[in-house]
Amino acid sequence: MEHEFAHLVAEFERGRMTRRQLIRRLAITAAAASTATAAAAAADSPLKAIAVNHISYQVADYGKTRDFYANLLGMKASEDDGRTVRLTFGADETCLVPRTARAGSPTPRIDHIAYTLEHWDKDAVKAELERRGFAPRLDNNSFHVADPDGFDVQIGARSDKA
Repeated sequence: MEHEFAHLVAEFERGRMTRRQLIRRLAITAAAASTATAAAAAADSPLKAIAVNHISYQVADYGKTRDFYANLLGMKASEDDGRTVRLTFGADETCLVPRTARAGSPTPRIDHIAYTLEHWDKDAVKAELERRGFAPRLDNNSFHVADPDGFDVQIGARSDKA
């Protein structure tokens, strides 16, 4: 990038571009370099999501919700305990997890969204989350963190359950 900046300044000094053109080209070059650096950093991160694992949410009547998705979209109901059910679909068995709302809770509301990571190494994931300033909460084979708006995000392995 320094080479590109030097080249642009040299072009300006030779009179081949105006000061305004130089500033615009320097800004564009810096922005492109910044985007490339951010993309490279993201590619090197051990936290690469490959799928939505499940969406957990509270409903007024989990049975009606279960029947709606099973009948309309062919989702497969499993692990039905009378208050919660897993509705799986797709090749990766992504699922919805409707559960009867807690007393006094407004309904419906999403509890959390869980993402499946490409590579799962519990210790490495925890270390990376802590390095980024999160306080990860362990939950079976996954971690929970809060996004910038305080929403609960679950990050785990392929086999993770809600």
